[in-house]
Amino acid sequence: MTKRLIRIFGPLILAAILVFAVLAMPMKLGFSHVSAERERQAAVSLSPNVLRGKHIKQEALKDGYVPFFGSSEWSRIDPMHPSVLAKKYHRSYRPFLLGARGSQSLTQYFVMQNIQNELRNKKAVFVISPQWFVKDGTRKDAFGFYYSQLQTTEWLTHFRRDAIDRYAAKRLLQMPVAKSDHFIYAALQRVAAGKKLTDFQRFYLQTRKNMLTQEDQFFSGIDLPSQNLNRVNQQAKQLPTHYSYSALDSLGGRLGKAATNDNHFQISNKFYHQGLEKELKTGHLKNFQKHLSYTESPEFADFQLCLDQFARLNTNVLFIIPPVNARWQKYTGLSATMLKQFDQKIHYQLQSQGFNNIVDLSDKGNVPYFMTDTIHLGWRGWLAVDRRVNPFLSKQQPQPHYTMNDKFYSTTWQQLPPSQLAQYQQTNK
Repeated sequence: MTKRLIRIFGPLILAAILVFAVLAMPMKLGFSHVSAERERQAAVSLSPNVLRGKHIKQEALKDGYVPFFGSSEWSRIDPMHPSVLAKKYHRSYRPFLLGARGSQSLTQYFVMQNIQNELRNKKAVFVISPQWFVKDGTRKDAFGFYYSQLQTTEWLTHFRRDAIDRYAAKRLLQMPVAKSDHFIYAALQRVAAGKKLTDFQRFYLQTRKNMLTQEDQFFSGIDLPSQNLNRVNQQAKQLPTHYSYSALDSLGGRLGKAATNDNHFQISNKFYHQGLEKELKTGHLKNFQKHLSYTESPEFADFQLCLDQFARLNTNVLFIIPPVNARWQKYTGLSATMLKQFDQKIHYQLQSQGFNNIVDLSDKGNVPYFMTDTIHLGWRGWLAVDRRVNPFLSKQQPQPHYTMNDKFYSTTWQQLPPSQLAQYQQTNK
């Protein structure tokens, strides 16, 4: 009976052991090549698998793609979108879009963990959405959707036991998804407490990272969506053969006017009819943002994680602060004073630490056809971004000099009222 069971199940057990051994091996298995076409697809796919993964991002960034960190704005692909302009005018760079709806600073910090070599001494673009900085910060379900054990194990195998990593571990422990692996959860608890990992934890994390890395090489490119690449190619056909800002600005105005002619908010007709028209008829959106604030939020500390990671890697970053559609802002009662205060607070956090490349568009919300909907850049907005992004990425830039400060992780900074910002700046000179 025993011999019979061995004959039946022996091959299955052996196969399982071999599969585990192959996946746990630290070396690559010869699947490292990513075709140019697949890189083009991945760069604009906004696929959660690409955001969570490692292999395709690494290969594309090695081949000259530049990481563009952000969130849902990247899905607004019109003829002036950064990916379209880069393709049409054969720029020396191609954007690799990192982010989608619901991705915020904490997600982006972990995204950076397995592309560190590709960020070191390089350039990047980062869109700061004011809408991230609400009272409770990133939504736990949204963070969980983009959570990657691969990125987490990558980080845990090289963490430094400093304030940065302790804060990151504490934030991750606040997310329900951190409990998806008992051993990773236990390791996070030790990091949060400033303790070394045990020998077993280091062994487990290294083995788990190897397995996830091999899985990523096998599966990250399967069913990679191509619709966004098709959209980029189609939108590029609308552009003039040779780059001309005035011609593109005029074209952007015409396209924006035609695309927003069904409502007085200058919101794209498609978005207006699908997402707002019925809601507006009820009247409950009038002044519904009157008491909303972006000035007191844990997002300020999560954002500091990204800044510290850029500083560690000496990454030269261009930050973009988009506006809010001024017509929508007035209708919903969103405070213009509050938006200005947010702008001042985020500027201080950036510039006091040496991040001086800032494209601040926060006062452009009333420019016609600058926005495609309530909060996302459109035709003329993308063109304004391009006027700064193109020279930043195409030309040599001075090396940044960062002076990082752990005070930006404090609850005091996260919850600092706007009225106290000037005093805070004086005290912390």
